Order: sequence, then structure tokens, then C-alpha cells
Amino acid sequence: MIRLGSLAGYPFEGPRVLGGWTPPPVAAVFAILYRADPHGAPRAYAVIDVDHADDLRDAGLPFGHERAKCWEQRAGNKWNLHICTYEVPGGRRSHREQIVQELVAVYRPGCSPEQFDQHWEEEWIGSYRATTAGPLTTARDLDGSAPGQRPG
Repeated sequence: MIRLGSLAGYPFEGPRVLGGWTPPPVAAVFAILYRADPHGAPRAYAVIDVDHADDLRDAGLPFGHERAKCWEQRAGNKWNLHICTYEVPGGRRSHREQIVQELVAVYRPGCSPEQFDQHWEEEWIGSYRATTAGPLTTARDLDGSAPGQRPG
């Protein structure tokens, strides 16, 4: 298992070598990874693509996917490619698409055709002032005089 994403991440199965892997008949998000330094850091992977499918068997995996050539170029060869999958519990297509967008924003994979920004503009959030956020007491007593003074 490998966790991908922000905060705690999503628990992906794998990574497994993509060559020789047989896609199961499930809807899932998948990430294509490679080892940038297989000898110096054999457990460190780089994410080069993220996608999802209603049925992994129909996604063209392992090497019939439309971006497989890009994967091979990035990894150096097809035997350096790895896959990990996440079957979203109770997830619909829209949920899988949302996870793909988040992962693309986090990892910025080079083979992904779209890039998403994980950035907030100040005007999107804005600021506010509320009278309820002020002090609980004022400088005036209930009768309107300054503190410590009594009307004469």
C-alpha cells in the first residue's frame, strides 16, 4: 500500500510493476509511477500520470492507454513503470474525477493532459467583520456615563 494525496492521502494498492499486471474489472483511480533513482532510492517513486476508469479493463492498461508512450519516455523504459490503484468506497464517477484533480494538483504529473492549481486567491475567500467578534463589554456603563463616573 502507498498513500497518495494531501494530508493523510488515499490508500492505493501497489505499487506494482505495470508490465505483466492484469487490470481487474473494477472502477478505480490509478496512478502511474516510476522510480527516478532505482539504485539509490529504490522505495521512492515519482507520479507521472493519474487517471480513473469505470472499469480498469477498458482503460487500455497496461500499455494500450493513450498516454502509455509518454509514460515510457518519462520512465526510460516500460519495465520501470509501476501502477497503483484506489477503488473509492461507494464512490461514483464524479468522486473519482475529483480525486484525480486533487492528485494532479498535488503531484503535477508530466503526462497528465490537464493541470490543476491548488491555490486560493484572497478574493475567493475574502474577509469579514462582525459585531459579534468585538469585545464583550464597552467603555460606557449602562447609564451612558464613562466608567467610574456617576451622573451628577
